[in-house]
Amino acid sequence: MAVERKFVKDGYVKASMDEYFAKQLGRSGYGGMNMSRTPLGTQITIYSEKPGMVIGKAGKVIRKLTQDVSDMYGIDNPQIDAQEIKKTELNAQIMANRLASSIERGWYFRKAGTNTIRAVMSAGALGCEVVISGKLTGARARTEKFVDGYVKHSGHPAEQIVDVGYAVAIKKLGTLGCKVKIVQPGAVLPDAFKIVEGLPVEIKEKPPVAQKAKEEKVVVVEEKVIAVVDNAGDVVAEEIIETVTEMTTAVPSESDEIVVEDSDTNEVRRVVGDVWQHKHDGISGWHPMARVHKEAKK
Repeated sequence: MAVERKFVKDGYVKASMDEYFAKQLGRSGYGGMNMSRTPLGTQITIYSEKPGMVIGKAGKVIRKLTQDVSDMYGIDNPQIDAQEIKKTELNAQIMANRLASSIERGWYFRKAGTNTIRAVMSAGALGCEVVISGKLTGARARTEKFVDGYVKHSGHPAEQIVDVGYAVAIKKLGTLGCKVKIVQPGAVLPDAFKIVEGLPVEIKEKPPVAQKAKEEKVVVVEEKVIAVVDNAGDVVAEEIIETVTEMTTAVPSESDEIVVEDSDTNEVRRVVGDVWQHKHDGISGWHPMARVHKEAKK
């Protein structure tokens, strides 16, 4: 047998077996099955809301299921195990069966769909979708869809993280199809991300910026002596001309000032640029040290 035909046959056997179990175990709350092949035989696990009804009194029901599976599908040495479903609200097949049963009992389809969505999301599911199709309110068939949360519809994530259940509700006007899709709470979504806190970053302190020196206005007085000489070379008269110049100089900090200890006039010196300045008793303010004082000249 070709590989393609083998895959098709295995898929048909699994789908047909799922329908058979759903029909035989409807009252026990059938929630799906899983089949795996082992060297000792085929292991079949049935998930049910009431596993005791799957096993039956003294194992009567489970032995009948094992014999039917072996005869109908030609499976050698089938081993059937029944497991209980802890949270039935997170099982898509059970919720689809409950939805179909509610509609058959006369519930309005919109109320039944919203109740199903509410029960599934309250159980902690990441997303849920309910689709009801058929003759809902009249002779013309239509489809109603109820969605809440996050549900993937295509691609590989839709096959891995989305649980799908299907059931049929039989009404007087016809049959209604009920499909339920549930994204389990622990599912890893393809677009999920997590922000990881990084290591603490050491912030280096910037070196202190030199403060701009303060500026002050300095008045510089320059004196010129003009002499009037006669023909004999004698000085007839003298005229003193003073020139006042106002200039702005940077004032260094007090730490740059130098106090002259041996001075009788309390002299203090400093350097502004390349010019030495000083101040002392008798003249207020800073002035260049090369200045000829008027008082000293007199």
